[in-house]
Amino acid sequence: MQTTLLIPELVWPEPDDSDTFAALSCPALETLLTRSTRTRRPPQSLEATLADAFGLPDEAPYAALRLLGESTAPEVGASCWLCCDPVHLRFHQDGLILADSGSFGIELDEARALVEALNHHLADAGRFYLASADRWYLRLSDHLRVDRLEVAPLSAVAGRRIDGLLPATEHAKGLRKLLNEAQMLLHAHPINTGREASGRLPINNLWLWGAGTLPPRYASDFDGVWSTNPLALGLARGAGVPTHALPVDAATLLAHAAADTHHLIVLEDLLSPVQYENGKAYAAALNDLESRWFAPLRAALGAGKITELRIEASTAYAALAWQSTRQDQWKLWRRPQPLAALAGELAKASVA
Repeated sequence: MQTTLLIPELVWPEPDDSDTFAALSCPALETLLTRSTRTRRPPQSLEATLADAFGLPDEAPYAALRLLGESTAPEVGASCWLCCDPVHLRFHQDGLILADSGSFGIELDEARALVEALNHHLADAGRFYLASADRWYLRLSDHLRVDRLEVAPLSAVAGRRIDGLLPATEHAKGLRKLLNEAQMLLHAHPINTGREASGRLPINNLWLWGAGTLPPRYASDFDGVWSTNPLALGLARGAGVPTHALPVDAATLLAHAAADTHHLIVLEDLLSPVQYENGKAYAAALNDLESRWFAPLRAALGAGKITELRIEASTAYAALAWQSTRQDQWKLWRRPQPLAALAGELAKASVA
């Protein structure tokens, strides 16, 4: 069996943070990485890394593909879709910091009320849909239809300073007007005045990204995709690949996957801790992944139950990939490299 793990933010992005690295206990991961063949490309988002795994370009229509992976969603069809995810923006040191729902939370009833208001007041833009409390979509009207919108995915900007909401291009002019109207509507909505009165952050903006139409069916080498990420599930469905609930650990995967198959597993446990610079949460999550995934997978690789293991990671340093076989893991002369040393090496290479 071949296994590909996709783990965004696998390596902590602050190489001098000795406290976070000291809290890590991941010998299996360190051995796996040291005894693998590593490749690197320029940094890219989780979404771009997922698209790469399915042979699609970086500017893939993420909204339509993510919608395809939702458990409850309208028919994607041939419409042009846009992700309109709810966010909170605040000024900090002459810049805007974006927070996603992972840091302030949205109740489903709140989301429904806000989406209903958007549809009532901005009907000319198209139709807004709610797939979950924190994932919203817009089926664009023909006069706003765009084939491409050069805006980073939400995962790439959450917890970070942003320079602008939409590109200053002519084809985005209508969307900029839409966004201004949406901001005013959200600011005055009773849901947000109530949130502020209770000391909660208001949902004062939308992050518009991933515009486009669903691509024609494409091929994939995967026989199964295991994930809770709707974009990963949508990419799989677009290729006709069976999807599965994320297993609790590697043992569960190995018990259900056939020997002659190739599976993609998307583990997002480290994403939020890195986005919001929470070193303690990162260390706890990585140590948990060590016991549930890295240690049993390394044992399975050494025993020949897995013929090839690939680890993909979008990180602040680079888009990284490690590939290993059973024979590679028996290269005992390759002494495991601590993650702290790996982070320092990657940081130096990034500025070289």
